[in-house]
Amino acid sequence: MLRPRIPALLLMTTALALNCAGWAHAQEAARPEASEAPAPKVLRYAFRIAETGFDPAQISDLYSRIIAGGIFEAPLQYEYLARPIRLRPATAESLPEVSADFKTLTFRIKPGSFFNDDPAFEGKKRELTAADYIYSIKRHFDPRWKSPNLYLLENARIPGMNELRREALKNKTPFDYQRAVPGLTLIDRYSFQVRTETGDPRFINQFADPSTLGAVAHEVVERYGDKIMDHPVGTGAWALSEWRRSSRMVLTPNPNYREVLYDERPPGDNARLVAQAARLQGRKLPMIDRVEIAIIEENQPRWLSFLRGEADLVDEVPNEYAPIAIPNNKLAPNLSKQGLQMVRYPRADVAISYFNMEDPLVGGYTPEKIALRRAISLAIDLDKEIRLPRRGQAIASQGPISPGVFGYDPGLKTTMSEHDLARAKALLDLYGYVDRDGDGWRDQPDGSPLTIEYATEQDGEKRALAELWQKAMDAIQLRIKFRHAKWPENLKAATAGKLQMWGVGWSAASPDGDTFLALGYGPNKGQSNKSRFDLPAYNALYEAQKKLANGPERLALMTEAQKLLAAYMPIKMHVHRVYTDLAQPWVVGYDRNVFVRAPWQYVDIDSGVLNSASRKP
Repeated sequence: MLRPRIPALLLMTTALALNCAGWAHAQEAARPEASEAPAPKVLRYAFRIAETGFDPAQISDLYSRIIAGGIFEAPLQYEYLARPIRLRPATAESLPEVSADFKTLTFRIKPGSFFNDDPAFEGKKRELTAADYIYSIKRHFDPRWKSPNLYLLENARIPGMNELRREALKNKTPFDYQRAVPGLTLIDRYSFQVRTETGDPRFINQFADPSTLGAVAHEVVERYGDKIMDHPVGTGAWALSEWRRSSRMVLTPNPNYREVLYDERPPGDNARLVAQAARLQGRKLPMIDRVEIAIIEENQPRWLSFLRGEADLVDEVPNEYAPIAIPNNKLAPNLSKQGLQMVRYPRADVAISYFNMEDPLVGGYTPEKIALRRAISLAIDLDKEIRLPRRGQAIASQGPISPGVFGYDPGLKTTMSEHDLARAKALLDLYGYVDRDGDGWRDQPDGSPLTIEYATEQDGEKRALAELWQKAMDAIQLRIKFRHAKWPENLKAATAGKLQMWGVGWSAASPDGDTFLALGYGPNKGQSNKSRFDLPAYNALYEAQKKLANGPERLALMTEAQKLLAAYMPIKMHVHRVYTDLAQPWVVGYDRNVFVRAPWQYVDIDSGVLNSASRKP
């Protein structure tokens, strides 16, 4: 079968797309001819970074969390198409009762939600109960799992839980899941209560992230033990039915998923979504039969597979193809004629390069260490970064908090985005980072060699960014070498504090800037705080803003915290990225809500349009 034509300019590079030829051939074979019986509805696309696993107590990377978000369920969820973003019940009967001081949340779970079938249940249907959520919360405190998301719960100070964790660590004994704690109360089979000491008005948002607080059954954990990352069993719409690590994932509907009907209400100013949502109203979810996800690290083959119609979505048009696909940020005429759908949105994220504050070269709080980090920051030309490797698909960061969340101030201006080689050199000179041996490279103030080691990956965009780093450091006479590894390997090393610097992205799970400020909060070291920054003044600001309701007072504290990060520079904030997704004309109901990890149950495939497009000359 023929596919929609590819522009000649792009065909020049088709050879490199052979990297994904096997996957592409599988997609081609699956598309039905007009004479065949209707084939299963399959949604196909690709991730550019490999997953690490699927246990909510152990994962923190975006792509693993997307998969987990389709398999597991938290009590709450974000409405898929609602703007502004708002919460609604998922497995809960309603939004929780929240005390006036925000310290107590009481949940009532719907009867009749069941986990996907698994040998751990010995042939019996396993109903979701309130005890499963208490167990799933406790797992983050169990030292065995080394939860990278522990800080989200630990900082809330759930009475009894931090003490229970410390006891297990001190005595080197198994975590006691059976011990009752004051902060987690099982009221009855379907009701539970969570108490905190902080009274955070936004703590409720944690219960809308299935990739962190999705319910896990204790029988499954006990059966698979240390292999639990490979055996996700949840109550969500999807089940992992096939997995080839770092290569391919297939999800199929959970046969035990309760009856949920499509009831999405898009904004009235989006005519496409209004029309599509009207078609889908009342349909039982999920509406498609399979989700197939390949891992294609290089942008070119991933992009070309979409143009050939072998993928139904491309989430995040690769930056190097943005001038062709979305000139002036509008869909190119040739792609528009093919009926492709464009969804453009600012992702609530920040691209950063962090300095390990415990590293003897770039870490520390003394004036000369601060000067070194600030000089490095000043050497980075964000305008060039946005213009060249990012092709205009980003805005410069003034601090960690991104557009789309509370705490973002479009009028904030800090030194974070400044590029000034003269000032960078002057700072280095002033604090003794000069060339002492005449080899053309600066040395440390004590005369020892100075070489920065920056961790990165080998994909095309990261290579382009590394080139800019190399040129920037050359301009101020600082040696830099690059440590290349796969993304999961760098993540593991970063969590253990073994990287001196790493360039990485951080995205929000809820529409609030707290998650970005958490990047610098001392108690979060090794979790969200990969830089291991620990400044009492910053910690105090972070804790103070966390207790306040949204308003001018909280916003002022969040702004002061961002200014401290710019002053001490434990993290170089680069950009907030703007993304564009494209969907084939046969995909119905697709939009991007950055706080809904896995939107597949809200999407349908129009087989008639698919077959018609497949027969284009």
